[in-house]
Amino acid sequence: MMTAIRRILRIAARECRILATNPIYFFCMVGLPLIVMVFFTTLLDEGVPEELPIGVVDEDCTATTRILIRTLDSFQTSRITGHYDNIAEARKAVQRGEIYAFLHLPKGTTAGMMRGNGPKVAFYYSATTLLAAGNTMRDLKIVTTLAGGSVGAAKLSAVGKTPREIQAFLQPVVVDLHMVGNPWGNYNIYLTTTMAAGVIMVFIFLITPYSIGTELKFGRAHEWFYMAGGNPLTAIIGKMLPQTLIYLFMFYGFEYYIYNQCGFPHPGGALPIALLGLLTVLASQSFGVFCFGLIPSLRMSMSVCSLWAVLSFSLSGATFPVFAMHPFIQAVSWLFPLRHYYMIYQMNIFNGYNMTYAWMHWIALTGFILLPLFVLRNLRTAMLNYKYIP
Repeated sequence: MMTAIRRILRIAARECRILATNPIYFFCMVGLPLIVMVFFTTLLDEGVPEELPIGVVDEDCTATTRILIRTLDSFQTSRITGHYDNIAEARKAVQRGEIYAFLHLPKGTTAGMMRGNGPKVAFYYSATTLLAAGNTMRDLKIVTTLAGGSVGAAKLSAVGKTPREIQAFLQPVVVDLHMVGNPWGNYNIYLTTTMAAGVIMVFIFLITPYSIGTELKFGRAHEWFYMAGGNPLTAIIGKMLPQTLIYLFMFYGFEYYIYNQCGFPHPGGALPIALLGLLTVLASQSFGVFCFGLIPSLRMSMSVCSLWAVLSFSLSGATFPVFAMHPFIQAVSWLFPLRHYYMIYQMNIFNGYNMTYAWMHWIALTGFILLPLFVLRNLRTAMLNYKYIP
């Protein structure tokens, strides 16, 4: 046992020298993760998109329509940036990407509202960017609804209806909305925590097979396994140990930054945060080792890891719910560590439920750590017998 520990420490010291002499490790293990953390948290610093550009086609040009336009401009997420003479000009502005949507107020809008003829007020928005489309559509719908409601309230008041009766007529059902966990509707809180962590996992996926493959590429594999006494498990543990410590430092630094400095809600407490960070790093490294052991080629193993990492974002459930996907895709999503990271985060950390609620995902994430055990013999054969092929 003591001999194995000494060998692991010697290999770890050797790995530290390799990390120090190759700048790509510092760049991918420290530099890029820091950039990713700052990028995501500052990109969504406002919480929600603000002042999205919107155009107006006002063919009525009355005091009432000008009030509607000023009301729309006062919304937090919308800003009137252009007035157009007709729909064709506004449509071209949308196609050029100058505005996300525009409101069309046809001639006779005010007169029709006063007579109760129900004038047709149209709004057009580009659904190319879903987030901007959803926000602009909501603001446009609200302002047109408010316009109709104000006219209806004035008419009812003129015939002697009380405010209570007017309210019951215009809004018979009052919605009492409660946004659980994220009452601010802050995109930074539920996107950054998963996207930034996912990008850090991409770096782990790539650097792990790279560091193993370069042993074969530069002819250091025999020396590495000689120091490990020919034991592939000792060789892997010793080589991954310095990287694990660096990744844990970065991951825990990221979590400290978002939960303590940025103030992201985490009612689940410190235990699931710490345990999730540890399992995420170990699972990502283990998957990288497994890929190289399965395909002992530097280029092919890194390609598989990069493909797996990119697919993780689509199948994590953070951007599109997995339960709405095809049943086969739902089953495949269990093969991606980021999926389990997201489920554990949103159940145990974000919503504060007991860790037993996500026990299957905890077990699945732990299972990824055991993957290298299935390829140790193949890894040893590759390191001692294979020749590097570019």
